[in-house]
Amino acid sequence: MARGDLVLFEELAKYLGGTLTSQKAMDFDTGGDTFKLGIIDSTITPTAALATPAWGDFSANEVTGSGYVAGGATLASQSFNEADGDAVFDASDVTWSQASGGTSGFTGAYWAILYDDTITSPADPALAFVDLAGPVNNNDGDVVVSWNANGIFKVAV
Repeated sequence: MARGDLVLFEELAKYLGGTLTSQKAMDFDTGGDTFKLGIIDSTITPTAALATPAWGDFSANEVTGSGYVAGGATLASQSFNEADGDAVFDASDVTWSQASGGTSGFTGAYWAILYDDTITSPADPALAFVDLAGPVNNNDGDVVVSWNANGIFKVAV
C-alpha cells in the first residue's frame, strides 16, 4: 500500500444499506451526520476485511498532542451526490497544524480512520482508512490529508 492510499472497509456496503441502489445511497446522511477523521498509531493495522469496523476498534490507539483533538477532525463541506449512476462522497481536505514550538505535537501517526460519529447502532461505523506511511508527526510541519479532486470515494448505484 502506498502513502496516501484510501481503502474502503468491505462493510461499507452494509452501512449504506446492503445492495446499493440510488435510494439506499441517498440514505447515507451527509447532511445530518458528523463524519470524522481520527489518527492512530501502529499498534493496530486496519484491514479492509475487518468485520464491522468502528471507531471504537481503533480509538485506544489514537495519537495525542498539541494540534490534535480526541476523536479526530470533523470533515467540513461534506457531500454525497448521485448523478449518472455514480454516488460520490466528498469533503474538504483535513489539516492538523504544526504544533506550537515544534515539540508538543502528536507523533507516531500511521493511519487515519474515516468514520461516522453520529450513528449509534453500530456505534461510530468506520468507512475507510488512509495509509499515512508513518511515523508522521505535526512537530515538523502541518499534517494534511488531501482528498482526490473527484471525491473521497465513488460507488456505482
